[in-house]
Amino acid sequence: MNNVLQFGLQSSAIYVAKSLRVGSSFVGVGVGTRSFNKRLMSNATAFSINNSKRKELKIPGAAIDQNCHQMGSDTDRDEMGTLQDDRKEIEAMTVQELRSTLRKLGVPVKGRKQELISTLRLHMDSNLPDQKETSSSTRSDSVTIKRKISNREEPTEDECTNSEAYDIEHGEKRVKQSTEKNLKAKVSAKAIAKEQKSLMRTGKQQIQSKEETSSTISSELLKTEEIISSPSQSEPWTVLAHKKPQKDWKAYNPKTMRPPPLPEGTKCVKVMTWNVNGLRGLLKFESFSALQLAQRENFDILCLQETKLQVKDVEEIKKTLIDGYDHSFWSCSVSKLGYSGTAIISRIKPLSVRYGTGLSGHDTEGRIVTAEFDSFYLINTYVPNSGDGLKRLSYRIEEWDRTLSNHIKELEKSKPVVLTGDLNCAHEEIDIFNPAGNKRSAGFTIEERQSFGANLLDKGFVDTFRKQHPGVVGYTYWGYRHGGRKTNKGWRLDYFLVSQSIAANVHDSYILPDINGSDHCPIGLILKL
Repeated sequence: MNNVLQFGLQSSAIYVAKSLRVGSSFVGVGVGTRSFNKRLMSNATAFSINNSKRKELKIPGAAIDQNCHQMGSDTDRDEMGTLQDDRKEIEAMTVQELRSTLRKLGVPVKGRKQELISTLRLHMDSNLPDQKETSSSTRSDSVTIKRKISNREEPTEDECTNSEAYDIEHGEKRVKQSTEKNLKAKVSAKAIAKEQKSLMRTGKQQIQSKEETSSTISSELLKTEEIISSPSQSEPWTVLAHKKPQKDWKAYNPKTMRPPPLPEGTKCVKVMTWNVNGLRGLLKFESFSALQLAQRENFDILCLQETKLQVKDVEEIKKTLIDGYDHSFWSCSVSKLGYSGTAIISRIKPLSVRYGTGLSGHDTEGRIVTAEFDSFYLINTYVPNSGDGLKRLSYRIEEWDRTLSNHIKELEKSKPVVLTGDLNCAHEEIDIFNPAGNKRSAGFTIEERQSFGANLLDKGFVDTFRKQHPGVVGYTYWGYRHGGRKTNKGWRLDYFLVSQSIAANVHDSYILPDINGSDHCPIGLILKL
């Protein structure tokens, strides 16, 4: 199949931190944003802490095990001894000096001056000769936590480059690594604080056993790994994202919520629809082609909205269609070039095709293509947006919505109707991440939502996705401006509505949130015939 229409769809991808070998081999020790390998010695180990002056600090009083030598240089011990001999020096230290000293000792540095002084004194007391064994073991465990979490080989700066909606050069989405780093830092700080707090409370009390401590550390590390490798980073749509979620709502996951395939031989039609937000721009992406999408989804009909094509572009585009999809029908805006536009691409030859609603006042922007098949009409539409400042709200609800409703009802007199496309309305609060903050935003005004109900749902048409998933939050649009797709803060604007008479024949109404390439994602319908 040489003639392939390249759509440049991208599957969401995430780079996971590389594996770390710990034990008698090598341990990667993180310093700032770099990583290097250091031989883990059996007798003593010192590692660098990224402080404000980028100096290497030897941590006193920490040991690998009972047979290991004490860590730290003579200079460190002399410094600690001086502080012990003259407590007044601590009182005279500035907050900055106190924090710098505590950082070198690996102790949390939050709080006011008096709290910092008390923390430093407690740390000094914990390092007196009669407490040497306890503090050594405790700090060793804290150091071990730091080493195990920090000494992981991290991606280079190039690998961590932040992406917007998708990466054109490599064809794969890069995901921020900051979440992973923050998680590691939080676990490390939490473990250190926990051990220091234990010292303050128990004084000279011995740690019960290294095995118990190691078990605790392992548990903390396991929890961290589970969070870091969570599929929510690579599949953000699986996380329930909503400002006011109801207790029974859950996030849409196509991997677990789609029904099993129909038995082989079952007569059905599979329709997909997608607002591509400019077809010519999408054609420039080469990481995923329409052929691959067709092979993956095996759709019969593909509906497109917002193609932004001009009439002169259509013939050239048609020459690049995928083999087998020989029937395509394009409607372009003539009142405003490079605007709006819809298309139906099918491997099933329709009985008839018509463009628009038949009313010239609504048919100059290329917003409707209707195809007649044996058992149903398929209407592909791109409903006008009410615009900035809601300047087209009145036209939308008083003219367009009513005209579309009448067009559908007229067709339904002879056959059931399937209405699909970008209907530019999040009908219910479950269909938008932030309902309270968008009450006067185009697509979620009370006027548009009421019109959606009155002109479509109340006329006997069924929202197939909501019928199949009544308490599921599934979005089809994420704005580029605030990176909503990365956090699943979106809207459900794309629909399949069907006549009540064929609603029971819907086998699956689904969303494909992993497909990139536009600010919308494709949605699909499997209808038994």
